Amino acid sequence: MGMTIDYGQLVMDNEFARMIKYSLQGIPVNDETLAVDVMHDVGPANDFLGHDHTFNHMQEQSQPALIDRRMREDWQAGGSTDLHQRATEKARQILETHRPEPLPEDVLAKMRAIVEEAEEELGL
Repeated sequence: MGMTIDYGQLVMDNEFARMIKYSLQGIPVNDETLAVDVMHDVGPANDFLGHDHTFNHMQEQSQPALIDRRMREDWQAGGSTDLHQRATEKARQILETHRPEPLPEDVLAKMRAIVEEAEEELGL
């Protein structure tokens, strides 16, 4: 039995790891990020999500490449794709277009030496 690789899942995992790494750098807590003035302006039980301050700071906090934060109507107009569909498309794009930088000659030589040593130990 062969193992099937879900490249879309790998791309999603990369997105999640990047977001976690960003969070581990720490989240600033100060008068601006706490938005005390905005809370006073908006008032209790009103819409903070529609306020420019909330939108601007949300953009600063996280900039995912795959997670779709558009309004539902915009998401539907854009094809209603789910995260896995977008990740799979991104994986296809990477596989079709990515050209890695060649390794430096000294690294290639060291890798070749490791392979040759392993082959000698295995009698290949």
